[in-house]
Amino acid sequence: MEYEPVIGLEVHAELQTNTKMFCSCEVVDSTHATPNVAVCPVCSGMPGVLPVVNQRAVEFALRVAIALECEISPSSIFARKNYFYPDLPKGYQISQYEQPLARNGRLPIITSDGRRDIRVRRVHIEEDTGKLTHVHQEGEAYSLVDLNRAGVPLLEIVSEPDLHSIEEVRNYVYGLRNILRYLQVNSGDMEKGLIRIEPNISLRPIGTDELGTRVEIKNLNSFRALERSLIYETERQRDTLNAGKQVIQETVGWDEGSQVTVPQRVKEAEDDYRYFPEPDLPPLVVTADWIDAIKEGMPELPHTKNQRFQDEYGLNAYDAGVLVSERASAYFFEEVMHLAPDIHPKQVTNWISGEFFSLLNQAGTRIEDSLISPKDFVQLIQLLNRGEINNLTAKAVLSEMFETGNSPEIIVREKGLAQISDTGILEDYVKRVLDENPTEVQAYLGGKGTLFHWFLGQVMDMAEGKANPQLVRQELKRQLTAHSGSNND
Repeated sequence: MEYEPVIGLEVHAELQTNTKMFCSCEVVDSTHATPNVAVCPVCSGMPGVLPVVNQRAVEFALRVAIALECEISPSSIFARKNYFYPDLPKGYQISQYEQPLARNGRLPIITSDGRRDIRVRRVHIEEDTGKLTHVHQEGEAYSLVDLNRAGVPLLEIVSEPDLHSIEEVRNYVYGLRNILRYLQVNSGDMEKGLIRIEPNISLRPIGTDELGTRVEIKNLNSFRALERSLIYETERQRDTLNAGKQVIQETVGWDEGSQVTVPQRVKEAEDDYRYFPEPDLPPLVVTADWIDAIKEGMPELPHTKNQRFQDEYGLNAYDAGVLVSERASAYFFEEVMHLAPDIHPKQVTNWISGEFFSLLNQAGTRIEDSLISPKDFVQLIQLLNRGEINNLTAKAVLSEMFETGNSPEIIVREKGLAQISDTGILEDYVKRVLDENPTEVQAYLGGKGTLFHWFLGQVMDMAEGKANPQLVRQELKRQLTAHSGSNND
């Protein structure tokens, strides 16, 4: 029997607040900070303490809910989710259950089959757990607990089971991650665990609406792990069903070394968590005025900006997608176009996504931290388009701009990089190259046309890369044609 996967995603995103969700402890980088330096009686679960809601975290959550076009609840309720983990000091997690902050949203994605809207079931706020480090040494095994992360505000975004392929899952997560970054509520750094993904996957016979038994894969923090675990789990469940066996509803982990899913526990039902309203927190009331104020400060979202770049600048979907993948790169592009609307958008896109991105990637630098300003970037392209430098020189100048922050005009002047367009000088360069390589000239005239590019390279080397390549080509053709006529004589 042929099956199709049915996938829903639970995405947990840490909110970039300065303090924790229910106390005034500073939020620190749990991957580098000394363990247990950001802990107080509230987040360590001491008796007799009271939580207080972080207003900034609620505002960040509302930004996301608005971006996902959710229905926002005027009043939502915090609940206690009871389960014991060593890194959850209270023995329960403060979350939201029956009355979450927002419901019924959507996230548009683009796939090879066109646009689809993936339904978002709910968006709610909760607190993160601590972190366990498992140690095995000298025959002993034990675990260390770091509570720096315990109580950090966490946003959970739960989709409906609307996803049916790796492509759809990838595009949904990329799209959601971009929204979080555009809204500046999360850096998108999955390697640090700031976004963690938990897919629920089941299989059903193709052509049916019946839902199969789902398996949840816990705490994936990379796109690679997400894709490979889903591929493996799809095959495992297909093999199980084709063997006439039943899939067990359970929670599994992903073993990166073995590239397999590993059972962790039989999946709990919601009743097992014994949810009940958090008695120490009143209902969270969100007013219409507060929502309107947040909407006014919202940036243009990436999928909207992507379509506008296609419509306004004539870019194709791929180029628009590359530019809007980062809020800063989209801003840089638009600043360049604002300063020089006569430059073709495709040329600007090629230089940003090509040479500029290459320099940024090599240096591990973000575009917003680069020394290159949109104004100097425009100046570089204008020098190129006026013929004052050639393409090869422009790349070298851009690299120098990246290293020093100097303007392209200063670099070209001080280093003597202006393009050579004097026909007399170029005629001499070409003549010298042809005179010094008579064997290659005869081979070219004998039909080995690829040598033309070799001659061009020799002339450019002689001119230290500064010759006008179009004029060099013209002169090469003229002098080679003259050689051909001499041979015929």
